[in-house]
Amino acid sequence: MSTIIQNDCCVTDDEQKKFDQLANIIDLYKGKEGSLIQILHHAQEIFGHLPLEVQKYVADALDISLSEVSGVVTFYSFFSTKPKGKHTIRVCMGTACYVRGGKKLVERLQDILGVQIGETTKDGKFTFEIARCIGACGLAPAMMIDDAVYKQVNINKLESILSKY
Repeated sequence: MSTIIQNDCCVTDDEQKKFDQLANIIDLYKGKEGSLIQILHHAQEIFGHLPLEVQKYVADALDISLSEVSGVVTFYSFFSTKPKGKHTIRVCMGTACYVRGGKKLVERLQDILGVQIGETTKDGKFTFEIARCIGACGLAPAMMIDDAVYKQVNINKLESILSKY
């Protein structure tokens, strides 16, 4: 695979295409007030996460500091600096879910998946996260896998739910 110099580092042709795609997005938003978050959303869709080299590229292209970009990336929980799994599991830890067994779900999922909160399984299948509230308090304890909400989950249902993925 040939490489092209991009932003002081070597990238593959595939990565160069992603940077070119990001450049087009930046051109669409550049100069518009409050566009950084939109650009970062698109960048994460393109790259799957926001590694430092992507953050530097965005900062340079927008003529803003890397610390400003990094501050936004680390402030919002939607953004990730690490690659995510094919599916994202989020266990609700809001008050109702916590009281009704959310903590037990977290502990059991850590055992089943072999990862801690915020980590991705070795096979790249799942990223495990917690959510402060998913708005399903009447269904507690609840969890989500991608966009699917699972209600009244207990530790005995977890392996059956995961087997669908």
